[in-house]
Amino acid sequence: MKFLAAFLLVPLAFAAQAQSYCASDGQPQPVALLERFINADCAGCWSDTRTPAPAKGGLAVDWIVPGSKGDDAPLSAAAIRDGIYRLEALRRGIPPSTDSAAHKPAGGAGKLRVAHGVAITGYIGASIELKPATGGPWQAWLLLLESIPAGAEGTPVERNLVRNSLQVDWKQPARGKPPAWFESRAMNIPEGANPERLSVAGWVQDAQGRIRSLAVSRCAPVK
Repeated sequence: MKFLAAFLLVPLAFAAQAQSYCASDGQPQPVALLERFINADCAGCWSDTRTPAPAKGGLAVDWIVPGSKGDDAPLSAAAIRDGIYRLEALRRGIPPSTDSAAHKPAGGAGKLRVAHGVAITGYIGASIELKPATGGPWQAWLLLLESIPAGAEGTPVERNLVRNSLQVDWKQPARGKPPAWFESRAMNIPEGANPERLSVAGWVQDAQGRIRSLAVSRCAPVK
């Protein structure tokens, strides 16, 4: 899979010929992260006008979590089990309707970079890297997001729907070896996702679960 990820990331090296260059390079780090969780059983939660908004300059991401109705749930088409894993990491259970968690990066983890290539045959190459590689150990999260504007597909607010995710533990290397905190993967694009709306976001957190650095990609138009 790492070979495939490297292949899918090749377009990033040819930004001048590609449609766009998608990375966090030159982008301001979001000042906060708001994670919004929706139980797939809750038909009206997606269109709820009371959906909490992120802080100014912050990033909101939306997890749709599988519910008790399975494939019969109203929002099952966009539900992923990764949302359950994220709730477990936050020591929270699956909400009956919605839940949210707000975080403010504490800093002290170096510069985080995320990037992705173009969609090819249902996959997209994505990467996350921390420089300088100091401190740690860290836990890195990389999310594949589909941006849905307010007023589209029944949502009254802008959403960044989590379509896939990756979690990696970056441990301290053996003495004498330099740390290499970098990971690239070919991430599956679920059926129904719009490749033109995809981006990636990521963060690193410490052993206490505190987010220390946060980054999100943007696609720069080719000049």
